[in-house]
Amino acid sequence: MRDKLGFVSEQREESVAVILVAAGLGTRLGAGMPKALVEVHGKSLAEHALDRILEVGGVQDVIVVVPPKDSRLTERLAYYPSLVRTVPGGNSRAASVRNGLAAVSAQITRILVHDAARAFAPVSQYELILAELRKPAIQAVIPALAVTDTISVVGTEAGLGSPIVVETPDRSTLRAVQTPQGFDAQTLIDAHAQLDHYSSEELARVTDDASIVRVRGVEVHVVVGDARSLKVTHPEDLDTVGRLFATAATKNLEKNLAIPRIGNGIDVHAVSTDPSRQMWLAGLFFPDDIGLSGHSDGDAVAHAACDALFSASGIGDLGTHFGVDRPEFSGASGVSLLAEAARLVRGAGFEIGNVAVQFVARRPRFAARREEANQLLSEVLGAPVSVTATTSDGLGYEGEGIGVTAYATALVYPATRAGQ
Repeated sequence: MRDKLGFVSEQREESVAVILVAAGLGTRLGAGMPKALVEVHGKSLAEHALDRILEVGGVQDVIVVVPPKDSRLTERLAYYPSLVRTVPGGNSRAASVRNGLAAVSAQITRILVHDAARAFAPVSQYELILAELRKPAIQAVIPALAVTDTISVVGTEAGLGSPIVVETPDRSTLRAVQTPQGFDAQTLIDAHAQLDHYSSEELARVTDDASIVRVRGVEVHVVVGDARSLKVTHPEDLDTVGRLFATAATKNLEKNLAIPRIGNGIDVHAVSTDPSRQMWLAGLFFPDDIGLSGHSDGDAVAHAACDALFSASGIGDLGTHFGVDRPEFSGASGVSLLAEAARLVRGAGFEIGNVAVQFVARRPRFAARREEANQLLSEVLGAPVSVTATTSDGLGYEGEGIGVTAYATALVYPATRAGQ
């Protein structure tokens, strides 16, 4: 069933569509052709994106929005399966997405919108967004990376030729937003249907699909993005993705020869002498226990997991990345550090297989919340995490209840398979 605009309007059992926006002309890229047609290792950006999309479980409909009045991309994609269809783009990105929405099959309940310019977004990123979108009451999910550069708002002052800094926001609250972005289908459809009625002030806040639904009051949830979702905009970006991804023959060889790497991590924290200190462990808050001392929140489980990941990928240790000489991590949650560790490991060219952590402590009582911790940390990491607890049978500082030790093992492997 479709509404008066031709959009799908009824709810069905879960089914997923992906709208791949590939209608941009690529003026800034300077390639002399639409950006989605530009080749990297013998395939266009659109084809690289589609290869990954078609590995995502549950996708039933793929709409590629192609440059209007240019048949080259449609012809190039003709060999893909019938679930991949093309529609012409509009005179803006929002108009192109709207054309894609009008072509979505009637049974679709969840929609991912992705830019062909981010052709190398891994399959795991799509699946992480869909997993978050399946949670109750969540209607919009975006991937985003923490901002590491200092960001300044600039303006101009009368009589001066160069801009001046007028504000420097706290970068701990800033995120660089990527695609694919995931939505409840009807939520996205309704938001686009109302776009013509937005005020000029509302339109000024619209830069992507998440901002379109947010103007309508929809909460947009954030998951950890992926460094491989680099947006190709300028000529140097093609050089970057060219360095990140080898030729098809090399990738196949590396895939067959790739050897997993294992790393260990240990973290120890004393129970705080401050009775008001909150206890955070394995990403969970334990209100009945005094917290652990430390530069951050003292989450020994999360810290050991980070250390194991760094060890496995050979990029240093916890102190290298989150040491006491990094004031921006003072008081940081263990979950936020784990998310950043995952970003760093993937940015170094590895995929994460799994992490196992065991902590030794007298308290907190953990068994009843083990699955909650496993689920939370797995979602943050984008890979399976298993946490177990034991005691020291009354021996040592753990047995005395004055400290906690966490031991972690992580498995990573080179991210050489194109679809991962």
